[in-house]
Amino acid sequence: MRLNRAGFFALISFLGLGLGLFALGKGLRFAPEPIGSRADLFVEGARVSLLLTVVAGVAGLALGMLLALGRISVLAPLRWFCFGVIELLRGTPLLVQILFIYYALPILAPFLRLDEFSAAAMGLALNVGAYNAEVIRAGIEALPRGQTEAAMSLGLSRFQTLRYIILPQALRIVTPPLINNAVALLKDSSLASSIGLLEVTLAGQRISSETFMPVPVLTTVALLYLVMTTALTLISARLERFLAPQGMRGAR
Repeated sequence: MRLNRAGFFALISFLGLGLGLFALGKGLRFAPEPIGSRADLFVEGARVSLLLTVVAGVAGLALGMLLALGRISVLAPLRWFCFGVIELLRGTPLLVQILFIYYALPILAPFLRLDEFSAAAMGLALNVGAYNAEVIRAGIEALPRGQTEAAMSLGLSRFQTLRYIILPQALRIVTPPLINNAVALLKDSSLASSIGLLEVTLAGQRISSETFMPVPVLTTVALLYLVMTTALTLISARLERFLAPQGMRGAR
């Protein structure tokens, strides 16, 4: 029940963040040139960056959960496969992964030709999913083994033990590092500009090239990222307190 309420809180928070972007766009209209007349382009870039972060973040969390469960599986081939995937994704640059998905993947598999948004979302999701997997695995392994043994001695299957005993506790433990990954993901979304996706960074680059005024333009881009990451951090911190056990919430 608490997780359902947390999901509803997260949804309302992101809707509020969207309204905040709309208000920010209205405020940017009163900024001096070259910002004011191009406020809509900045806001559209910020909207794409946030949407990209949400899509890649949700997919990366699901992927991270699957890879983490694979890493602790009793099946050795599955453990080694998940280990190899994680090391491949963590050991290669995110920019290379995005470029490979957008340019090289359609050559190897023509049916996987993706548009700019889908390619960037896939690259970001795969990359953050690998980091999430190690975070979640560490959270699971941080719990005492006695809990697993006690649950299975009571007749619970391995799946039931993971679902009802291990994962709820582990997810509370790993919430802070997962939040850090989400904030880093928002900043990493700027790499989507390398394949022509019009997010905040590319919007700033185009305006800067058009006006030859990089200082105010790039300063505005930096401030937009600062506003978005600060808002995401505040929302995530509130969600972290919401998911904390009752005694810990009262102590904070």
